[in-house]
Amino acid sequence: MTKSTGKPGKRNLDDEPKIKRHRAPGRTVESRENQLISLAIDVAERQMLKGTASSQVITHFLKLATTREELEKQKLVKENLLLQAKTEALQSQKKIEELYADALSAMKVYKGEESPDNERD
Repeated sequence: MTKSTGKPGKRNLDDEPKIKRHRAPGRTVESRENQLISLAIDVAERQMLKGTASSQVITHFLKLATTREELEKQKLVKENLLLQAKTEALQSQKKIEELYADALSAMKVYKGEESPDNERD
């Protein structure tokens, strides 16, 4: 039986049983961070339900719900994809340069300008 707050239809959140989840700490730094983030979100949710959340907590979650935040997330994803593409292009360019150098060496050997044993690096 829960205590009444004096307002019909309202429940007293302080009287609800606290659910404690016992989980082993994450094995990696990333999984541990995710656990801590999850716990922080749970705390923020309880504070918001009780009406005790600070203005910073409320503002944080309001910002997450904005269109601008969604666009910024999309921008970051695209920037990451661009960086990956640039990295792949640089690696490809390096391979092409090596192939050209090998081809030039082979041409010199074919023309008799250089012997196969005297390769230059």
